[in-house]
Amino acid sequence: MRRFGWNANTYKSNENGNAPFSFDQAVIYSKAFKVRAEWLYSAHGSMRADSQIPIIGRVGADPNGRIIRTAGQAANDTVPQPVGATSDSVAVEVDGHSMRGFADDGALVYFEDQSTPPTEDMIGEIVVVQVATGEDPSDDEDILIKRLQRGSRDGLFDLESINGPPMRDVRIRWAAEIIQITPPRQARRLIRRGLA
Repeated sequence: MRRFGWNANTYKSNENGNAPFSFDQAVIYSKAFKVRAEWLYSAHGSMRADSQIPIIGRVGADPNGRIIRTAGQAANDTVPQPVGATSDSVAVEVDGHSMRGFADDGALVYFEDQSTPPTEDMIGEIVVVQVATGEDPSDDEDILIKRLQRGSRDGLFDLESINGPPMRDVRIRWAAEIIQITPPRQARRLIRRGLA
């Protein structure tokens, strides 16, 4: 506190919540602590302006719906955390042209990595899903972006492609709502490639 020239009693009262502080004071504190003033003042958004989230892999399919990429990444690639994201947010890179016009080749798709089963309000929506290919969840790495529809019976779903035939009566491990899609040109500027 002395290092910044702040009154120790005032700062302690601000820090423990006994004395509210103005946004102008939050700006002063934020510069000292290298955090965003908006976060410090109202706990809104990410703590740091450069908060990064991981890219967990690539997602895509050819026009016939065959999966051409799966989740998983060797490098520690990251992108800035989008507005509305949480600590569970992740991104995938789109590979291929099966979602042309929605998420083009090279786009980033952000979602919450919570691994929860699909909910009723996801029916009819385009979501990120993990296809259940076997009994062991660790065997499943097929991640797709599809419109989720009810299947012919409970526990099965139809996955509609943007540019291809639907996948009928598929078991899925989890479904997640999309937070944001960043077009390819902007995505190339945002991605920080890690070391392999």
